[in-house]
Amino acid sequence: MDTSELLKKVRQIEIKTRGLSNNIFAGEYHSAFKGRGMAFSEVREYRYGDDVRDIEWNVSARFNKPYVKVFEEERELTVMLLIDVSQSLDFGTTGQLKRDMLTEIAATLAFSAIQNNDKIGVIFFSDKMEKFIPPKKGRKHILYIIRELLGFKPESTRTDIAVPLQYLTQALKRRCTAFVLSDFIDRKDYTTSLTIANSKHDVVAIQIYDRRIEELPDVGLMKVFDPETMHEQYIDTSSRYVRKAHAAWWRQQQEILHQRLTKCNVDSVSVRTGQDYVTFLRNLFARRIR
Repeated sequence: MDTSELLKKVRQIEIKTRGLSNNIFAGEYHSAFKGRGMAFSEVREYRYGDDVRDIEWNVSARFNKPYVKVFEEERELTVMLLIDVSQSLDFGTTGQLKRDMLTEIAATLAFSAIQNNDKIGVIFFSDKMEKFIPPKKGRKHILYIIRELLGFKPESTRTDIAVPLQYLTQALKRRCTAFVLSDFIDRKDYTTSLTIANSKHDVVAIQIYDRRIEELPDVGLMKVFDPETMHEQYIDTSSRYVRKAHAAWWRQQQEILHQRLTKCNVDSVSVRTGQDYVTFLRNLFARRIR
């Protein structure tokens, strides 16, 4: 992609995603994430309706009754986008690559953040730390992020979600809201890293996937290629058994992911390429407001 084409694409994404942030999400983003960047103030006795996650266990044990931590909302939040740049994102069968949808969602979240006067930063990751963009404010910073989203070339092809989570835990001292945008195709177990990261920060998972990983088409013999491992093989999609086995594998992978995110107390949403991601983001925001 040459410079003029890149700038044109940046402008197109800015027009679309900034419009979504201004006109559709409006105060929903603020309502969903306010109080997630909080400074500890004091403790008081537990009252009916308090969030059990705010219980201060040491004080409660000392006085033999439940106490909760009281927070004061900080005036500005820091938002981090943890962006998967592995090769598995370069796939799509609906006229849109997973990477294209990821870029639009990331840009929408970025514009929502600066509209709320929040700082926004980015971590690009594969199975290594590819690039860290420190949190800043302003339209110029957002456009730089979008340019990087469109033109960034990773050094590695593979995925290790634990890597950016560990970096986030170590590098950012103040609590932030961190969106992990990925297809979550990762053979390693990142549960421990996710648990630690979410105990220090507010981690939200956004999965982007394609319908053909969910359901194979009946098109006869098909060559499939894994861009992360460079492995390729032929499969017979005319076989009903093969299609059912693949669908069962996908359901199992999704169940593992759901159980992992639930165990780590991480809010999440899954969006398929070709779908209206705005609806899914609004549903995510609404769940957090309730």
